Amino acid sequence: MGSRFNQRDQKRKVNKIYNIAITIVSILIVIVAVTIFLSDDGTESKKATTEPKQIAETDKEKEVDKPAGKEEETDSEKEDAVGDSEATEEDAEKVEDAEKEDSKATEEDAEDGADPEKAGDAELEEVEGSGDGNVAATYTSEGWKPVGTEQSGEHTTSFDKGSVDWNEMSKAIASGAGIDEGSMKIWWLQNGGSSTTAIGTVSEGDNPKTFRVYIEWVDGSGWKPVKVEELKTNDKR
Repeated sequence: MGSRFNQRDQKRKVNKIYNIAITIVSILIVIVAVTIFLSDDGTESKKATTEPKQIAETDKEKEVDKPAGKEEETDSEKEDAVGDSEATEEDAEKVEDAEKEDSKATEEDAEDGADPEKAGDAELEEVEGSGDGNVAATYTSEGWKPVGTEQSGEHTTSFDKGSVDWNEMSKAIASGAGIDEGSMKIWWLQNGGSSTTAIGTVSEGDNPKTFRVYIEWVDGSGWKPVKVEELKTNDKR
């Protein structure tokens, strides 16, 4: 709409200029006619008078055309600026979406850090629990293996912290809970009801997610996890 109004204004200006030019030319014709009668130099005077006016008319027409060109260029520049602005906003939205996805993935990885269902390469199977009200879920796995042992001869279970047997029990418990042994915190380690079984309550550091891991001794091969219970609350804290 704006360009149409500009064109109308330009036409009006041009028409005015043409009217003025016609009036001037008419006056010049009268003057020239009078001059011809008064002097023999009328022809030269006519040329001298007409040429500047024609130049002036041409200059005026150019001045009328220039603003239209500038306005067209300005509109084009505005469109380019709007296009660049929209492209920048789209890029910013893409970057923000990518950052959100990365953040979400990081949070999911952190939540899965001590998940028994992702403990090593063992495929876990959720089974019916013991009926303990503090147990959220119970798991077993056929993929659990003994962790190995440095001990030889007849085995005697030792709950002395730092002993070889304690360290090997800790390794088996970490394997069952799916927690890195270096970051695992043992809240409680006790006899499991016989000389070849034990139960440990552990978490990853001070993480509230707590596991009760049942392990048993395999002669010549060491301790291995046999059942893991994910607890609702840490009953040994």
